[in-house]
Amino acid sequence: LEAVKQCDLVIEAVPEILGLKQKIFREIEQHCPINTVFATNTSSLSIAQIAKGMKYPERLIGMHFFNPVPIMKLLELVRHEGTEQATVELAEAAGLAMGKTTILVNDVPGFATSRLGVVLGNEAIRMLADGVASAKDIDTAMVLGYKHPMGPLALTDLVGLDVRRDILKNLQNSFSDNAYAPHPLLEKLVAENRLGKKTGIGIYDWTGGEASETDMPDF
Repeated sequence: LEAVKQCDLVIEAVPEILGLKQKIFREIEQHCPINTVFATNTSSLSIAQIAKGMKYPERLIGMHFFNPVPIMKLLELVRHEGTEQATVELAEAAGLAMGKTTILVNDVPGFATSRLGVVLGNEAIRMLADGVASAKDIDTAMVLGYKHPMGPLALTDLVGLDVRRDILKNLQNSFSDNAYAPHPLLEKLVAENRLGKKTGIGIYDWTGGEASETDMPDF
């Protein structure tokens, strides 16, 4: 906690667990200067819910970075109803200093990016499960056909299948809409601890350092 005592901006990037994020901000704001801005890197949780219980909720904003962070230029800023304009301005300035292009969105489930991105990834998993094409060919279709820097399946492996699954469940619950339900293959891969690059295997096998095709489990 010593590290935050002189900070103008503190960015949290812990797992997508609401209670954990709330606990962290309630604790660290006690040790920060009065003008410190707090940012969460959540990709799906409500900023207003994270701010609950904070002494200074007006100084909390979402700063959603994208993988791979050194390459991706976008920074999604998410304000809740109580976020002060000064908080937004400091977050924008920080993003520009990092070389990012910022967009500003309101605090709705999935924001402007995760809501699209996880649905695309979930549909790509559905296509893989249905035998439409191989994982590599599905990814190549999006990279070459739509100029995506990375295919949705490789990106799911990079982000983490558990993270993608949790975001989908958050959206499913928030909108009461089963269209956001994680595909059974995604659930099966998470249950088998095939979480992507961080575990060495997910949709692809990463044990050789690069993505290679591998068999999918029955589900």
